Amino acid sequence: MPYKERDINKLYYTMGEVTEMFDVNASQIRFYEKEFDILQPKKNKKGNRLFSPEDIENLKAIFHLVKDKGFTLQGAKEHLKANKNDVKENQKIISSLEKLKQFLLEVKEQL
Repeated sequence: MPYKERDINKLYYTMGEVTEMFDVNASQIRFYEKEFDILQPKKNKKGNRLFSPEDIENLKAIFHLVKDKGFTLQGAKEHLKANKNDVKENQKIISSLEKLKQFLLEVKEQL
């Protein structure tokens, strides 16, 4: 059986890592931090933002609502407040389906 690397789960992600994940500018992440109460990154002594995995999941939900579903920022805020648990569950399902898709694409390339 071939060696399979484990997924490394970090406790905190830097702003640079988050901007690479979402392919956006740091200013957009900072703007969403001001607009959405559910985003609460920690700040170190220098003032650098450190995002927890929960913050990353919240950002994924925000980007899904705004970019994919076409919500306005105000509409996304209201939707998150009203349906916070549903949105998180849907985001988990979407993430698992994306991982499955990636795995199937890797299998297809190996054939």
